[in-house]
Amino acid sequence: MAEAHQAVAFQFTITPEGIDLQLSYQALNQIYLSGVRSWKKRVSRIRNRVIKGMYPASPSSWLFVVIAILATMYMRSDPSMGLISKIQQHLPLSLSLSAQGQTMLSALVFSTLLWLSLILALRFCLKLLLSYHRWMFEQHGRVSNATKIWVTLLRLLSSRKPLLYSYQTSLPHLPVPAIKDTLSRYLESTRPLLSDPEFKRMKTLASDFECNLGNRLQRYLKLKALWATNYVSDWWEEYIYLRSRGPIMVNSNYYGMDFLFVTPTSIQAARAGNTIMAMLLYRRKVNREELKPSRVPGTVIPLCAAQTERMFNTTRTPGVEFGNTCLLILAHTQIYPERMISRDLFFFTDVLQHWLDSEFVAVYHKGRYFRLWVYRAGRLLSPREVEYQIQRILDDPSPPQPREDKLGALTAGDRIPWSQVRTQYFSSGVNKRSLDAIEKAAFFVTLDDEEQGMRGNDPAGNLDRYAKSLLHGKCYDRWYDKSFSVVIYQNGKNGLNAEHSWADAPTVAHLWEFTLATDAFHLGYTEDGHCKGEVDRSLPHPQRLIWDITPEVHAQVCSSLAVAKALADDVDCHVFPFRDFGKGRIKKLRVSPDAFVQIALQLAYYRDRGGFCLTYEASMTRLFREGRTETVRSCSNESSAFVKALESGESEEQCQQLFRLASEKHQNLYRLAMTGAGIDRHLFCLYIVSKYLGVESPFLKEVLSEPWRLSTSQTPVQQMELFDLKNHPDFVSLGGGFGPVADDGYGVSYIIVGEDMINFHVSSKHSFKETDSHRFGAQIKKAVQDIMRVLSADTKTSPGSKATSQNQPKN
Repeated sequence: MAEAHQAVAFQFTITPEGIDLQLSYQALNQIYLSGVRSWKKRVSRIRNRVIKGMYPASPSSWLFVVIAILATMYMRSDPSMGLISKIQQHLPLSLSLSAQGQTMLSALVFSTLLWLSLILALRFCLKLLLSYHRWMFEQHGRVSNATKIWVTLLRLLSSRKPLLYSYQTSLPHLPVPAIKDTLSRYLESTRPLLSDPEFKRMKTLASDFECNLGNRLQRYLKLKALWATNYVSDWWEEYIYLRSRGPIMVNSNYYGMDFLFVTPTSIQAARAGNTIMAMLLYRRKVNREELKPSRVPGTVIPLCAAQTERMFNTTRTPGVEFGNTCLLILAHTQIYPERMISRDLFFFTDVLQHWLDSEFVAVYHKGRYFRLWVYRAGRLLSPREVEYQIQRILDDPSPPQPREDKLGALTAGDRIPWSQVRTQYFSSGVNKRSLDAIEKAAFFVTLDDEEQGMRGNDPAGNLDRYAKSLLHGKCYDRWYDKSFSVVIYQNGKNGLNAEHSWADAPTVAHLWEFTLATDAFHLGYTEDGHCKGEVDRSLPHPQRLIWDITPEVHAQVCSSLAVAKALADDVDCHVFPFRDFGKGRIKKLRVSPDAFVQIALQLAYYRDRGGFCLTYEASMTRLFREGRTETVRSCSNESSAFVKALESGESEEQCQQLFRLASEKHQNLYRLAMTGAGIDRHLFCLYIVSKYLGVESPFLKEVLSEPWRLSTSQTPVQQMELFDLKNHPDFVSLGGGFGPVADDGYGVSYIIVGEDMINFHVSSKHSFKETDSHRFGAQIKKAVQDIMRVLSADTKTSPGSKATSQNQPKN
């Protein structure tokens, strides 16, 4: 193949006349330019490392300090109080320098040390300021003087433009809550779910745990918090994600959707070209740290950006053995269903592999895998050139190699068989080279042969099929181990499927928001729907990946596919946009939109199942370094009281009062979770410590085995504000969703878009006859409407209700 020959820089043959050396100057030039690009990136990393190491000071501040010190010395004053003279006495070059030169050098050394001390002091002050969280609990419009001073100081220290990771070392560490507080909040959260005898029994278990084993485990946890950057995140990533043995498809991976009403082009190759290019531009901004640090909406408070580091060039690979302690931890941690935990003799853990750079993406189309180079001579291809290359793949008539087409099913099935097959058949030779091309790619692209989106005569049904397609596809046409896989459909719609272990949904949503906005508003298309830019038609063809799939491998592919198909067929997805009203009308009632939706979900579940359940709402802890998530237990005494009052026909005034109490309670729970005072991550870590120590706790065992029958999450929107939704109302995103956590429960994701729309994604299992996603979706619609009717019955709110106006940092 032509591209194979171009990859060879030189060839030589030995002849009777000597050595015949043939140089490929084009290949050598490619190597040279690629090396130049690599060195530019290294220099940029070093420069950024220096700049962010000085933040909130700047490199130019060193010169200011030096000039100030020299100016005071010129005025015959000693700002160092004798230190410059002492430095001068210990200079190793004192014999080779004049007296004036020694003085100047000593002054420079003192100035530099003073400058470094000032930087450390500023960073310490910034860390102290970022550790202040009392502002979050203050009522709207009643800001204390301490908070006003805090805001002023924080703005002063943050006035210089930061790089993406400038705040990382200044972020506080996640605190370990007092065990008494955690147990008290836990008991409060379980009260609406337990009968009086059950609650009394749980209270006894908690009291016994606190008096005996709890304090011992707490001491070990505090010891870990002293030396670990974050006492939760490494264990959370390892035990909840990487050591799960069941399929990550549906159970862990989640999806994001395209615009709801708009498809920028119907040409598949063109949409792929702009989408791939937008993601590579985002990667360039990440590498150069040109992205602004994410902040709490409406504030100057930064959020941890650590999850962004592994966004690209990352793959989850199955592999390493682990022992019985880890199995016990998994067996009683019900983040994943119990069926996902293997009880075989040998156990394994997955590994996240990240490469610093990759100049290609992996592409799947109709059972064939390709490596698509996105750089040419050190230059990033234009969108039109990427489209040209994608069209070549679409037009390629070659069939899949024997047993190649469903190879991706290995990543969709159970992890242990995939690990064993990978070790035995993909560790050398042509299979290893092709697998490396996928795993080391910047990301994975699927050119789907279906059409999706809200279209045709059945838009509601098509949205449901669109969600299922992104969640699991055909179970073999995505590479579920990649950090994310982009899907481009035949009609130009797109979407993505993201692996969960490396980052949470807000980080992926940030990338996806940039991608959609850049595609539609920055890169754009020509009048006939093609990408803009010029094409170098001498580009080598995308490289087909070659496989040697043995019958043994194919047998495992078929087995993994059967497991994945059974899981995918069991998922019931329902997606619907709610357009009666949105956060605009909710905020006019001085109610938090997130609290409004969460209480509506409690009402919907009560009507659907006739009771309450343990409810999971994901909250971020990225106010702290390497923070990920915490759980907000949305089913509270207050929310259940409101639901019961509404269903029993209490007066509207009584229901309004109970609703506002429930809303205030939910906001407070969310703030506690954000500020490190949550319940579940603390108990999770205590449980892990107990397993490492080999001690049993009936209390922790029971707590971590409780199923989350209602798992919910809000997808953030307009994190970057790249375009105005008011001026472009059709460019609203559908958001994304995930599969149900419990076999007998629901997964609900929602996105509050603009002022007048809320999009819902509901999932459940067909195999459990008492759940139905469409029925639950109808209950959500009715619950939202009924709550709005109750709250709107009397538009005159009491003065006390104004305190419920949200100061909560969520969209």
